[in-house]
Formats: sequence, C-alpha cells, structure tokens
Amino acid sequence: MGALDTEEVLFERRGHLGIVTLNRPQAVNALSAGMVKAMLQQLAAWADDDAVATVLVRGAGDRGLCAGGDIVAIYKDMLQGGTETAEFWADEYRLNSLIARYPKPYVAFMDGLVLGGGVGVSAHGSVRIVTERTRTGMPETTIGFVPDVGGTLLLSRSPGEAGTHAALTGAHLTGADALFLGLADHFVPSESLPALAEALESSTAEAAVGRFVQAAPDSALAAQQEWINAAYAQDDAEEIVRSLRSLGETSPEAATAADTIEAKSPTSVKVTLASLRRVRGMSLEEALDQEYRVGLRCLAGPDFREGIRAQVVDKDRNPQWKPPTLAEVRESDVEGYFAPLGERELGLAALGVDAT
Repeated sequence: MGALDTEEVLFERRGHLGIVTLNRPQAVNALSAGMVKAMLQQLAAWADDDAVATVLVRGAGDRGLCAGGDIVAIYKDMLQGGTETAEFWADEYRLNSLIARYPKPYVAFMDGLVLGGGVGVSAHGSVRIVTERTRTGMPETTIGFVPDVGGTLLLSRSPGEAGTHAALTGAHLTGADALFLGLADHFVPSESLPALAEALESSTAEAAVGRFVQAAPDSALAAQQEWINAAYAQDDAEEIVRSLRSLGETSPEAATAADTIEAKSPTSVKVTLASLRRVRGMSLEEALDQEYRVGLRCLAGPDFREGIRAQVVDKDRNPQWKPPTLAEVRESDVEGYFAPLGERELGLAALGVDAT
C-alpha cells in the first residue's frame, strides 16, 4: 500500500485554519496507506493545538476531492494475501472515527468526485460543502465489495429507502442528492471555494460558510422517493428487484435500477442489504467494526478481486461473479460475512470514543 509519504497529502496552517490537501491529482486523490497515517497524526496534533480553530480538507487538481481508496494497490495486495489492505482499512476506519468526533469544525470541500473512501474523509465531518460539480456515492457493489468507511451507517440514516437505493445501485449522486441523503450540509458554487477557504483563515466556520452558501438545485433522488420507498421496503434483494420490475411498468427509473442491481455482484448486493439493515441503531464505531468484518471476508472471496480486475485492471467491464445470480447466494453465505473475527476484530466500539 506504500510507505508514509507526506507528499501525497499536504498540511499547512493559514491564520487559524489547518488545511489538509489530498495531493494525488493524477489518481483523483485516491487514498494510500501513507496518506491515511499522515492524516491521523496531523489531525490528532491539531486537535490539541489552540492555534488551530478550524480544519479544512480539500483535493488537489480539478477532478475531485477523492475517488476513494487506491483499489489498484488493494488488487495487487490481494494477490499477495491482503495483509496490507487489512492494516490500511484499520487505520482508515480509525481516521473516520476521529473525523466524526473531531473537537473542532471540520470543513470538507466535496467538490468533483467524492467516492467511497472520499466519503469517509468528508461526510463524517461537521461542515460538509457540496457544489454543482459534486459527483458522490458508494459504488462498491460494482467492484464486488460493500460500502464501508461508515457508509452503511450514513446511508441507513437517509430518508426512507433512498440510502438503500444508493447503496445497492452504486449510483453517482449530485450535490443536491447528497444534501437530501444527509451526506452533506451546504451548497456553495465551486467558483466560491477559494474565497471561502480564505475566509476560514480568520472567521469562524459558521460565519465564513454563511457568506457563501446558496440554495441548492432540486434533488432528482428526492423526486423519486415514492417509488424508491415502495420498492426497497423489502429485506430480500430478490424481492426488491421484483418490486422494481413491477414499478418499472410506470416508472422507467425503477426498471433501470433493477437492471443496474442485477449487473452488480450478487453477493455484494445481498451483503450490502444485510449490512444496511443490521447497522440501524449502531454507533459509528460499531458500524466500522461490522464493516471491517465484512471487508476481510470480501478480501477472501472471489468477487472483490474479479470486480477490480474487470473495472480497472483489464477494463473489460465483464466481471464473472461467483455465484452469478441473486438466487444462488445462500442466506448462510451472507451470514458468514458478519461472523466475529476473534483476535482480528477491529474493536473500535470496545475501545470507546477515544479509540483514535
């Protein structure tokens, strides 16, 4: 996963603002192990630094905040047993917990692409800014994985069944959709972000954001809430697809959602749905512990490796899922993803809120 390399993430203080810049623009700032370790160290230091009143996280370049974890590195590590990926996730989930409980305003510029692990370093913050350029989501079912970095908890708390729809389809969402889902707080035009960052140097986060925030466009996802709530009310993935097919007779979006889900990893779809249902009422740390169990089982299974191969290694976009259909994924197979890990447990919930 790479050694600690602070060139991949830059830290500076301007006035009372601590700035984190994810600095891998050629990879849309995908997170490496070194970046996560460096952020953990610096954020912990700033938490105790009276000279820092607010923290800002942003991405270098113009493509986005962060496209997620470095899945090519994960793929290579899986071929060697996945040990480094397990360590990377443990640190990443500790970082997610730290951000969620950060004692100072944590402002995230969710501009451009904000996917997977990018959601983890932004949507747990206290001041989450989206723009007209935002394209966010948890697309893990596309690569045979399951939403993590606390994403199952975030989406389980979205209005109605909108989070279930977003998780199972892996849809890219607009800034307005992110606001509707509860993944973000404010809409600011992208052209205003540099001025907002400058204002944060001397003003409180509340005052600075208040100067630039605007009304968001309408959310397309919110407009589809009626059929989404009806289709995804089931706790069985096959029933959800059948409901979508039925509703698709009058709603083309529902038919498209059914097609999309059936193209994903059947195992990932069923484990994702089970994760969303199980996580209700959990703390973030309990959710991260659950996601860690599921993630390690995905490392050991065939679909995660196959999904990355098809999407980003060979790029044939033709994954061969095992098993290939929802009907062939047994309930006992799904249950196995949630079994305790014994000595390998992440254990964030057991350590309490000061785990980081």
